Amino acid sequence: MSPPNRLTDLPAEARTVIEERTGPLTSVQMLSAGLNSAIAARLQLADGTSVFVKGMPTDHPWVWTQQRESEINRHTKRLAPRTLWHTREHGWDLLGFEHLDAVHADYTPGSPHLQLVLRAMWSLSSITAPSSVALRTMPQRMNTYVDDPHVLKTFGGSTLLHTDWKPDNILITDGRARLVDWGWATRGAAWIDPALWVIWLIACGHTPQEAEEHVHPHPAWNTALVASVDAFARAQARMWQSIAATDTPDEWTHDVHHAATAWAKHRQRHPSPRA
Repeated sequence: MSPPNRLTDLPAEARTVIEERTGPLTSVQMLSAGLNSAIAARLQLADGTSVFVKGMPTDHPWVWTQQRESEINRHTKRLAPRTLWHTREHGWDLLGFEHLDAVHADYTPGSPHLQLVLRAMWSLSSITAPSSVALRTMPQRMNTYVDDPHVLKTFGGSTLLHTDWKPDNILITDGRARLVDWGWATRGAAWIDPALWVIWLIACGHTPQEAEEHVHPHPAWNTALVASVDAFARAQARMWQSIAATDTPDEWTHDVHHAATAWAKHRQRHPSPRA
């Protein structure tokens, strides 16, 4: 059942800020917000058009992701929905996006969405991380989980990485995959995004070998050093173990933790002449 379309579901201050940008609202459909947004809503405007808005209070610990997403959007070559506006007023940081009539990606075995996601990932790998945006590097993000600094260095590169391949972050519309939630965009090696997708594919029902077969067409995957991918798999298993142990984990956290562990074990038991 769809959530009710109630204008009162929006905090009054946030609604004031939004309507200064959009004009009067006729309905609000609140969507799941999660860690990276206190508000995630599909808004119907008086002129019959729709807009998607996400946001959080300006004192929220993750509010920096809003600015990151706004800055990255102009570099994504339409892989992401277009940002319409970004504002910080009355205690709220809010982003308005074009509304897409879309469904979330299905990662289960046999899904027709898998090729669309791979195609979008391949396109993203051609984009150089913009120097104008203060992005962390993948070696910086993985430093805690890798013992060998020489291997850690191989995670680096100049590619713009999305890194958060949860199915909810991939919208399927008009025969294309569009990527949302860029708060964890990172600068690194082009094979990193396919590697992260492998973990999500395992979490959604694929065996580790099947998951790797799905990313084999990605050119960056096939040029990656085997030792680097092996080390990255171990680092991801360590990272998700830490997340599962210290946070109040959702069910999907446990699923991804188990998937990352399964992939690391697979890489250890089944060495390959290529990634």
